[in-house]
Amino acid sequence: MHPTPRAVVLFAVGLPIAVVPAVLGGWTWPGWAVFFAGSVLLLLVDTALLLPPARVATALEAPKSVYVGRSAPCTLTVSTTGRRAQRFDVLCDVAAALEPFPAVSIDVPAEGSTRHEFLVRPRRRGRFRIERLWLRWRGPLGLMAITRVRNVDADVDAVPDVGSVRAAALHWFGTRTFTGLKVERYVGDGSEFESLRPFVPGLDARSIDWKATARHRRVLCRRFRAERNHHVVLALDTGRLMGEPLAGISRLDHAIHRALLLGYSCLRTGDRVGLYAFDAEPRTFVPTAGGMRTFGVLQRHCAALTYGTAESNYTRAVLDLGRRLGRRSLVVVFTEFVDSVTAELMLDNVTHLARRHVVLFVALRDPELERLETAVPGSLLELNRTVIAAELRRERDVVLARLRRAGVHVVDATPEKLSSTLLDRYFAIKRRELV
Repeated sequence: MHPTPRAVVLFAVGLPIAVVPAVLGGWTWPGWAVFFAGSVLLLLVDTALLLPPARVATALEAPKSVYVGRSAPCTLTVSTTGRRAQRFDVLCDVAAALEPFPAVSIDVPAEGSTRHEFLVRPRRRGRFRIERLWLRWRGPLGLMAITRVRNVDADVDAVPDVGSVRAAALHWFGTRTFTGLKVERYVGDGSEFESLRPFVPGLDARSIDWKATARHRRVLCRRFRAERNHHVVLALDTGRLMGEPLAGISRLDHAIHRALLLGYSCLRTGDRVGLYAFDAEPRTFVPTAGGMRTFGVLQRHCAALTYGTAESNYTRAVLDLGRRLGRRSLVVVFTEFVDSVTAELMLDNVTHLARRHVVLFVALRDPELERLETAVPGSLLELNRTVIAAELRRERDVVLARLRRAGVHVVDATPEKLSSTLLDRYFAIKRRELV
């Protein structure tokens, strides 16, 4: 229980009144005494009319799990048994990985309850806690207030955004241009036999099946489709640079969402998908497997990936991954780099991996860096930022150009465009039978 700013103002007004007897004489001191006694009486009356904490009940309903980067409702119920309507100022203490709840005021009717919805939005994966609930309410005169802390201890699991992964995958599989199953059926786009069809002028004579022609007594040719059962390995860098925030969540979470999207698409088109995670040392390896049940395995292992604080060791990762892969595979590397100097080891090892396997290098472009580069500087500090942003972009382009010259397929896009660009590149590799 404590006085409010209104009570402080009330007694501050009494200070000039206390000086009046010293200026006009002692005959005015009863006025100051009456003012002081009245102020104290008002404080006592407001204290007596305060709603006791025992008559205030709270309940917080938090979701069990929330997708990273998305918001989910969290419902707070405040109820009282008092005979007078009451306004409560409410504030929640949450873990640092959750976006803080704003302080709100909730009006509760007499002997009633009020529900208020907060939006909980995690910035990282993991299990986080909504720890405490701060309540403050005032007396009817607004001179005295009570502040109470209620322990909530509600756990919220932040998991990869599988909902958006499924929605994006269904969107892509609903368009003819990029649908893997439909693209596979284009004549001449693959090497796997699909069916026989009558030969008509204009078709390649080398596709004629002479045994089937003799058996059916008419000229038949083979129709091919893209080969299935390719091995696709999603290699996720969990090192220090991947923990940096980008568009509200970390680069690693962006990479996990796109990796799951690509894995879902690969499984739908009949390929086998595996997972590999590394930072200073190898962390996770899931062997390639087919079937849509594999997507649940990938999801669980991606949710368990931790945010590393060490520098990524590409040499050790590439040697370990190369030892585990028994056949030619499509290796999709999700990683990040700063400049051409620190990326030398990465370049050497990724180039070495591309000699045996098809490597798809995926990096996230920072829109804020592009904004700084194209902004018109209005001061010397802004000019300095523009020059640094342009230099970082140039260094980035140098590294990506060297990767392309080494035969590595490169995807460098902003978070908004990464999903479409990545799927487009995967289907292009699949149609060209590069694996």
